[in-house]
Amino acid sequence: MDTNDQPVNAGNGEENFAEMFEKSMDKKPGRLEPGQMVEAMIVKITAEWVFLDLGGKGEGYLDRKELADEAGNLTVKEGDTIRAYFQSSANNEMHFTTKIGSGQGKQTQLEDAYRNGIPIEGTVAKEVKGGFEVKIGGSVRAFCPFSQMGLRRDEPQTDIIGRSLTFNISEFAENGRNIVLSRKAILEGERQDKMSVLKGSLKEGMKITGTVTSIQKFGAFVDIGGMEGLLPVSEIAWSRTEKVSDVLSAGQTVEVIIKKLDWEQNRFSFSLKDALLDPWEAAADNFTVGSYHTGTVSRLAPFGAFVTMKDGLDGLIHISKLGAGRRLSHPREVLKEGQAVEVQIESVDRVQRKISLALAEIRRAEEEEAATIKEYKQQATAAPQNLGSFGELLKAKMEQNKSK
Repeated sequence: MDTNDQPVNAGNGEENFAEMFEKSMDKKPGRLEPGQMVEAMIVKITAEWVFLDLGGKGEGYLDRKELADEAGNLTVKEGDTIRAYFQSSANNEMHFTTKIGSGQGKQTQLEDAYRNGIPIEGTVAKEVKGGFEVKIGGSVRAFCPFSQMGLRRDEPQTDIIGRSLTFNISEFAENGRNIVLSRKAILEGERQDKMSVLKGSLKEGMKITGTVTSIQKFGAFVDIGGMEGLLPVSEIAWSRTEKVSDVLSAGQTVEVIIKKLDWEQNRFSFSLKDALLDPWEAAADNFTVGSYHTGTVSRLAPFGAFVTMKDGLDGLIHISKLGAGRRLSHPREVLKEGQAVEVQIESVDRVQRKISLALAEIRRAEEEEAATIKEYKQQATAAPQNLGSFGELLKAKMEQNKSK
């Protein structure tokens, strides 16, 4: 094969494309139809062309620029398999394209792209009523409805202005004066390609990096490279999450655990908290019975107050332990949400994930009262004739504590 920047081999003793084309037709009858899609391996890349191996049908070529990024760097290499569309055959040479470019193009090219389902390249010019105006073929104006742009409902529409994207022509009327475009089929095809790759590599329980694409009241959607799944609000953190946006934001990179893969229903769910250290693993060591700690009242319920000790660890002060001897109808009579309180650990159940707490202020008062009673009993046993009443002793002890 000639490596010059021409698709035709001539005068070098090698077969040219015409000869190869004829031989391929002998091997496998039937010519490609314009717009027919093929998957072919790249066998050679030159300064101008990319040559494709079409198996029994021979070889074809396409413009190298179609497979380069905005900086002019190739996005493929020899040996890669790509998807291309047969465009035309001239002098028995098969010309392919991955899309109709955005350079100056003829109306016939756009009409061929419409009739044969060949993608085209266009630049989103501006937002108009009901969708976007897109420039194709250099200067031809076309219209893409909002519903066919493939944007998420919560994705900023202004971010799409000025971008060069690939479309299908869904309508071509009035000799090209009325052209309607769509990206949905292209995006769905790309998604299916990525999904097929991921299907063979993903397993439930695997840790994977993803990007938050959308914030909702019930959780967040996370993209892991072509597949989007739900991160429920209950799986965001070990602690109670009241507002998703307080923890996550669109575009944020997160490490999640795959909780469920339902390929038939295309439903996937992730967990962020499972990728974090479970605070209950060390709860019994960090919060020993009888120790004092400072926490924050996170929630008030009719039966008691929940106090956050650390991220993911909440304890409960039962309402019966909040009134210091008096009966309460609701914990809000003595506490409020967000209030910092000192508590004492009464019990830790790591299996049931429960911590029982008591208010330190009340507990200390109870302990002082118990100590006073004990002291009185000890003194009464040693010298009962020298003691006053228990009430007098208790009153004296309380006055002593107040003066400290």
